[in-house]
Amino acid sequence: MISNQILQNTIEGLKSISRVELCVMDIDGKVVAATAEEMEECAKPAAEFAQSPADSQEIQGYQYFKIFDEQQLEYILVAGGVGEDVYMVGKMVAFQIQNLLVAYKERFDKDNFIKNLLLDNLLLVDIYGRAKKLHIQTDEKRVALIIETDNAKDSNVLEMMRTYFGSNSKDFITAVDENNVIVVKDLSDGDNAKEIEKTADNIVTFLAKENFKNVRIAYGTVVNDIKEVSRSYKEAKMALDVGKIFFGERNVIAYSELGIGRLIYQLPIPLCKMFIKEIFDGKNPDDFDEESLMTINKFFENSLNVSETSRQLFIHRNTLVYRLDKLQKSTGLDLRVFEDAITFKIALMVVKYMKCMESYEY
Repeated sequence: MISNQILQNTIEGLKSISRVELCVMDIDGKVVAATAEEMEECAKPAAEFAQSPADSQEIQGYQYFKIFDEQQLEYILVAGGVGEDVYMVGKMVAFQIQNLLVAYKERFDKDNFIKNLLLDNLLLVDIYGRAKKLHIQTDEKRVALIIETDNAKDSNVLEMMRTYFGSNSKDFITAVDENNVIVVKDLSDGDNAKEIEKTADNIVTFLAKENFKNVRIAYGTVVNDIKEVSRSYKEAKMALDVGKIFFGERNVIAYSELGIGRLIYQLPIPLCKMFIKEIFDGKNPDDFDEESLMTINKFFENSLNVSETSRQLFIHRNTLVYRLDKLQKSTGLDLRVFEDAITFKIALMVVKYMKCMESYEY
């Protein structure tokens, strides 16, 4: 159903053009939107007019028009004044509102279809049947993006995104819960991975300017058929969750960039605890001092390059070697050996994952 605010904005815009006072009422004569308060006095005549067989009528100096939605009476439009001009303006306004009803109903139907598509609530035959009825191409390239902000519950991010992408866009903007907005982006023009990331970055910038905090966007892989859109959405959802754990500093994350974090995220916690116990022999990696942790992280950032790591840490090469030897004695893992480095890196990621899961439980 079209919102009262949309109706109010519409008749105010049309009044500024035509200089005719307008009022939209429901079939009981209750005012839905009006450009002048005195038009509330038309409530009783409007309710009586709704019961008459006429589609338009002049009553006490006002022009009354019926607005239908698929042959069902939806609204009564009242235009202030008499004469041919007021009648013509009223007919045009009624026609405009009727078209708005059709457009918003179609958008609602498409929105409902996309929601059910994302949530896997449709049979395969229903997907193609409803897509054809709604004039949605089934074989276009698409990708699902999920937008999350800290204050999404308190702000209408959904409408802002619909405005951002525009009404003529082939993209679909919807929401399946109050936390996230989902964009099913059309890629029929050949947008590549860089263009998708650029779009996501632009959305982050736009929402940041609108005072939205901690905007995070995740997206799945590109799919070639409408039936696969739900897979892209599930991938984007996983990317959002995994991104918070292992890529907390990033605003935009793609499913294809999750790497080993995607595997760790699917491990049961008891198995993770067993793995950490075996690797660190009961020690907690959180017990490492800040100097050791900084050395470890910088060593991994520089692909196990001793010379480059020591240069960036502003320490002598021998000092770095001493720290690595000390770490080897306490853990049994030599980070200069690729296999040990991989084991150590995975263990640190597992610890990070367990800490996040524990914080979610509380």
